[in-house]
Amino acid sequence: MTTAPWRDPALPAAARVDDLLSRMTLQEKTAQLYGVWVGAATDGEARAEGVAPHQHDMTADYDWAELITQGLGQLTRSFGTAPVDPALGAQALARAQRRIAAAGRFGIPAVAHEECLAGFTAWRATAYPVPLAWGATFDPPLIEEMARRIGEDLRSAGVHQGLAPVLDVVRDPRWGRVEETIGEDPYLTGTIGTAYVRGLESAGVIATLKHFAGYASSAGARNLAPVRAGVREFADITLPPFEMALREGGARSVMAAYNETDGVPASADRALLTELLREQWDFTGTVVADYFGIGFLQTLHRVAGTPAQAAHVALAAGIDVELPTLKCYGKPLVEAVRAGEVPEELVDRAARRVLLQKCELGLLDEDWTPEPRASHLDLDSPANRALARRVAEESVVLLDNPDGVLPLPPDARVAVVGPRAADALAMLGCYSFPSHVLTHHPEVPMGIEIPTVLESLRAELPDAKVTFAEGCGVSDPDPTGFEEAVARASEADVCLAVLGDRAGLFGRGTSGEGCDATDLRLPGVQAELLDALVATGVPVVLVLLTGRPYALGRWEGRLGAVVQAFFPGEEGGPAVAGVLSGRVNPSGRLPVSVPREPGGQPWTYLQPPLGLAGEVSNLDPTPLYAFGHGRSYTSFAWEDFQGTASEIPTDGTYDLSLTVRNTGDRAGTEVVQLYLHDPVASVTRPDVRLIGYRRVELEAGEAGRMTFRFHTDLSSFTDRSGRRVVEPGVLELRLGASSADVRHTARVTLNGAIREVGSDRKVLCEVGVSAPAPPVDQDSSPTDSNRHRCTARATNSASGSGSSGSSAS
Repeated sequence: MTTAPWRDPALPAAARVDDLLSRMTLQEKTAQLYGVWVGAATDGEARAEGVAPHQHDMTADYDWAELITQGLGQLTRSFGTAPVDPALGAQALARAQRRIAAAGRFGIPAVAHEECLAGFTAWRATAYPVPLAWGATFDPPLIEEMARRIGEDLRSAGVHQGLAPVLDVVRDPRWGRVEETIGEDPYLTGTIGTAYVRGLESAGVIATLKHFAGYASSAGARNLAPVRAGVREFADITLPPFEMALREGGARSVMAAYNETDGVPASADRALLTELLREQWDFTGTVVADYFGIGFLQTLHRVAGTPAQAAHVALAAGIDVELPTLKCYGKPLVEAVRAGEVPEELVDRAARRVLLQKCELGLLDEDWTPEPRASHLDLDSPANRALARRVAEESVVLLDNPDGVLPLPPDARVAVVGPRAADALAMLGCYSFPSHVLTHHPEVPMGIEIPTVLESLRAELPDAKVTFAEGCGVSDPDPTGFEEAVARASEADVCLAVLGDRAGLFGRGTSGEGCDATDLRLPGVQAELLDALVATGVPVVLVLLTGRPYALGRWEGRLGAVVQAFFPGEEGGPAVAGVLSGRVNPSGRLPVSVPREPGGQPWTYLQPPLGLAGEVSNLDPTPLYAFGHGRSYTSFAWEDFQGTASEIPTDGTYDLSLTVRNTGDRAGTEVVQLYLHDPVASVTRPDVRLIGYRRVELEAGEAGRMTFRFHTDLSSFTDRSGRRVVEPGVLELRLGASSADVRHTARVTLNGAIREVGSDRKVLCEVGVSAPAPPVDQDSSPTDSNRHRCTARATNSASGSGSSGSSAS
């Protein structure tokens, strides 16, 4: 028996796919361009099921057995639709894949995809911290390790593609999906997001960048609202994280966004999805629709009159796959092609991309098997939980501790008050399985252990006297429970006010998709509860468990301490308790600014001069806590700052070096941040913007020498003609502990002509950390293990490169 060329793994993938396409009918080719939403029942049998808005009115009728005779492109959320035991779910997915392969002429299985924003969105799978917490770690290698673990769990269950990371840059913190973003800065978003991509792809899972592009810039912070961003905002803030994750991370898929920009929906934008993404950035992977996004071209955007027209518009723009299920790319597309209304070449182009990816995954090979790798799947292993704890601990931000109220004494009398203190769901974002799916299945247990802050604090401080009163609900309109809360606080040495958000979807929470905020006041009557607790005179430690920043200026100077955690996942309770007790020295830094006042939005730190406080307006947007801010229980000195030559060409480099010394009495982590200030440019520029950073862990008295290598490409921006250029002139390079706390400044003059840069430009700031200096006032030198820890961890944790070593690379 002769093997067909498309089955021959010795041939190049392109040759195999060309041969396969030449044998396929129009219906078989279009079948590769859509998914079907198949859930897994609790008995392990595959069945269609839905949990999302628009699923039923945006889904075509079909007969499953007949449909799969033509093949199938994707299977949608076999695990993420209903609670199913992981092992049974893997078996059900394998049976579905065998049926698909057996039904078609070519025996090609589907690509199975799942959500994985904060872990594998499946029952009994680890719920990691949300992406906003990843940003707070400023630690790309840690996020890469987490993503690798998530990818390994996905592959063990038979999943090929993960719908993450979200690379939208926060433009308005009132937007409900802020919790899903990495932060308000494109460099931080790009480096952390790229690390996630590398981790997921290293496990053999396709990473999907979303939402491309502009989704977070919606007018009024309303989900799916129009975007009115200008050309430079789009080019210099919105797009760079996607470009970085493709170039440096190797992502193999991109999801088109729901939004329109200046009247053109992203799903209909050829300039975005083809000219920029493929022709300029050389992307060769697949572009998938956001759920129902192609149908929305007809029903919401009204740029198409029929499903067939929507299919034509989307295919021509560059969308290869319709998700989550067939509507436009099914029968309407086939009939339109046969009628001559849609060129078959568009179908061939998309099918070729899909089949090339399936070839890369081994799905065209004769020895392919859908069987899960193991009969027992532990998706919440001890190793997973330990990693979730580590990410959570690194993400907790100590915003303020002016009087040293923290750490708490081990035998303190502590009143724990607030609606987030005793609720396990307070730890989770809207795309965690318990928040996303289990709310529809109240009879089903959580499936994973999620200690609350109250439980964790009692375990952390067994000798403390801990009392509790809820005080109010998250969204309660009336202060019905204040009396008991005030009484408990009045009896204590210190009061912990544990406040924040409830994650949900489409108005069922205070944070999450479709849960947008009118302003940045704490939800419900939580602000009034905090006022009542402060009025007792007992020191109040505010602990925030939120999906966005809230305005805290009302309590400036009135609180004993402020701790911010962004939905820190299943191990968030112990992580927060560890910071409160002092077992964990906080090292998180703000990935978003914390505003002083609840109004005056939108605002982020990336403002040109007229976006800052000034005499022309009575509104002062200066945040209470700046981007990059975070405190520690130890102290650091930034010593011996040095720079190289003060003049460099417009294609040159400049090195800044300093020594960071831990001057406190305990180990801690400093995060050194490099900002660029451009005093004069041909267009207005942000007053400062992040272009590099590095975490460095130091024992008491220990020091590390850090060198930042600035390349002039990092100063590039989009000029009036739309070109990305490096301009000659004076720049300021500022090393700071936050965007507002500058410790050292170097003025550098760029000489030469204006230089245009392209997609091959440098996008990462190289940072090296030398071996630490000997500890102060100690006779012995650092141990070899400490030397390795300081050098390797620091060098690994900020450029996003993942490389180790003691010098810049």
